Amino acid sequence: MNSTLKTAITENPALSPQTSYLEIDQVSKIYQTQTGDYPVFQNVSLTVDEGEFICIIGHSGCGKSTLVGMVSGFTSPSQGEVRLQGEPIVQPGPDRMVVFQNYSLLPWKSAFENVFIAVNVAYPQLSKADKEKIVWEHLEMVGLTEAAQKKPGALSGGMKQRVAIARALSIRPKILVMDEPFGALDAITKEELQEELVKIWDEHQLTVLMITHDIDEALFLADRLVMMTNGPDEQIGEIMEIPFEHPRDRARIMEDPRYYELRNRALDFLYNRFAHDADDA
Repeated sequence: MNSTLKTAITENPALSPQTSYLEIDQVSKIYQTQTGDYPVFQNVSLTVDEGEFICIIGHSGCGKSTLVGMVSGFTSPSQGEVRLQGEPIVQPGPDRMVVFQNYSLLPWKSAFENVFIAVNVAYPQLSKADKEKIVWEHLEMVGLTEAAQKKPGALSGGMKQRVAIARALSIRPKILVMDEPFGALDAITKEELQEELVKIWDEHQLTVLMITHDIDEALFLADRLVMMTNGPDEQIGEIMEIPFEHPRDRARIMEDPRYYELRNRALDFLYNRFAHDADDA
């Protein structure tokens, strides 16, 4: 058993070994409209172990962002419950940091200052020197020490996303939530950041919940791929186990026949079994 989980169980006997790290338990999200109830999804359940890397994939509008928004605490379920280490999630908190596709950086602050803000809020008891040390460590982790004093307007898209990742990791969240973090990047930068992310995840044993539209990205990063059906009234249609051991080598994985079996299975799910109708386009 992971030592962190052992400690948590010792401190909280109610947290038994059978309790999953993250539990999405019979969750539904229903919006009230002028024409009646609109169910985004109903009775969705998913458990995530500590240290797992989970990717969620599905067509636009299938409720992926709503689902991870509940984990982040930005939205509440209409029914059911989301729990982290046995405790219900009812609001945002520093134990669940989010990395968005649009970076969400303050444009008038430097890269260093954008990370420092998070550290300052998360660790008010630390000295300024200790806070700055944490910022430098995480900027170094994503290769941005030389660009630390640059503002977002002077950074490339990949560099902005590195700042966002450094900011999220600097407060050591229990779960890192990522909503298509590399979707707006060019192919080369995207692969570079994927490599960095999987290295950081492996070194620090993070728990990651990530939305993606990219099957190849999911197969390279994830332990499991959660595939959502179309809406309204979406469900988890299938959960695919990704068998490749860590640390992963992209070239070696792509030479493995299982890679193409898994890729074709995901493509079949998305574009045959749950393809959008022409009327939905």
